Amino acid sequence: MPTFDRRNRRDLDQLVEEYITTNNINRRQFLQRATAAGLSISGAMALLQACGGGGGGTPAKVTSIDALNVWSGSEADIYNSINAAFTKKTGIKVNVESTRDVIGVLNTRIRANNPPDVSGMPTSALFQKFASQGKLLQLDTFFDMTAYRQSYSQTWINLGSVNGKLYAVFPKASSKATVWYNPKQFTANGYAIPDTWDALIALSDKIASSGKYPWTMGVESGAASGWSGADWIDMIYLNLNGLDMSNKWVNHKIPWTDPSVKNAFQMYGQIVNGKHYIQGAPQSILATNFMPATYLPFESPPKAYMYFLGDFAKGFIKAQFPNLTPGTDYNFFQFPTINPQFKGAVVGGPDIFAAFKDNDGVREYMKFMASTEAQAYWVKGGAGSSVNKSLDPSTYSDDVARAAAKLLQDAPIFSPNQDDSMPAAMEPAYWKGILSYIQKPGDLDSILSTLESTAMSVYTS
Repeated sequence: MPTFDRRNRRDLDQLVEEYITTNNINRRQFLQRATAAGLSISGAMALLQACGGGGGGTPAKVTSIDALNVWSGSEADIYNSINAAFTKKTGIKVNVESTRDVIGVLNTRIRANNPPDVSGMPTSALFQKFASQGKLLQLDTFFDMTAYRQSYSQTWINLGSVNGKLYAVFPKASSKATVWYNPKQFTANGYAIPDTWDALIALSDKIASSGKYPWTMGVESGAASGWSGADWIDMIYLNLNGLDMSNKWVNHKIPWTDPSVKNAFQMYGQIVNGKHYIQGAPQSILATNFMPATYLPFESPPKAYMYFLGDFAKGFIKAQFPNLTPGTDYNFFQFPTINPQFKGAVVGGPDIFAAFKDNDGVREYMKFMASTEAQAYWVKGGAGSSVNKSLDPSTYSDDVARAAAKLLQDAPIFSPNQDDSMPAAMEPAYWKGILSYIQKPGDLDSILSTLESTAMSVYTS
């Protein structure tokens, strides 16, 4: 390798930084400009490989890769089992770093030009930012995309893509489009499962007029109190306005005072403030934790008949009532249609995984994480659903779990939770606004104005 003077070294550093930051040059251009700056062909190739490349060419061979993620507890145990299976299959070791502050760690490491090989992405906004900056490995350059399209619907391919190029896979996901109920009680009382919002309100009124409480609700969750209320509004907003408007709301392209946002809050208010809908409302809603609120429809006799919470509520029910049979004693129906144009839209929590470097270990690992072999571990461990349609349905523990997975796999429209996709300072403000609305629904205009003031500060900082 030739000796560089300071000018050439500075030019080369600038070149590499430009490539890493923008990825606007192809491999040939990179090599031409690198050698012009005084680097040998082999040196330029090594730098290109270190920068992650574009996924083309022959990747470097490695014996280990490092992975950054947020999983802990039982999820970490499952993830470690997946990595052990990968190592057994490929001989490539996975060095894991787990942190609750993935955003902070990633930003720090990328600024230091030391990203991990692969990483979980805690928000879709972070994933899209890195992909648009050219920092992520393009997967569709080495994935078998014909097979991938057979396993994943276009909805999920789109979610993992930026500018039409695939950058992310989804090891598992959860759905927030589930309304939990007791099938035996519905049958005994002659209640029909509602498939539209109007039918849902009509059923609620019918139950309330008989002196029973149609709903249970709890939004208490310590410092995160209000998030389960955000799930309601997020689902309502997506089903009412569609994905484009939802993304505009998330990215503050429309104000919080927009009629579409106000309408979503008011529709949530139909449940919160419904006459005889929730026992002890509104104070009971604010004081009740989201987990024990799950139990009321399944007590004997039931204290409520419906509960809206993500598909993970099944675990709460199973733990509290181990003798109940899924599908017979407890089940869910899909969040009802509000706008027929967006029928079947689902809000949920996808686990996003992407790669920053290009080598044979990373390529094999990303393909493995997208496979049914790896995703079966999550499903068998009860840690989430797979959006891979090729996973054998018998992998799921019961019909309820299978139905929850199918709801995700077949969703014509999917959005990660809007509150989770907002900037870090906006999300708790949103939750706080929900708590204020539950307590004083008449203050909605003031609440939305306060949220808009917060957004004006957060999105411009």
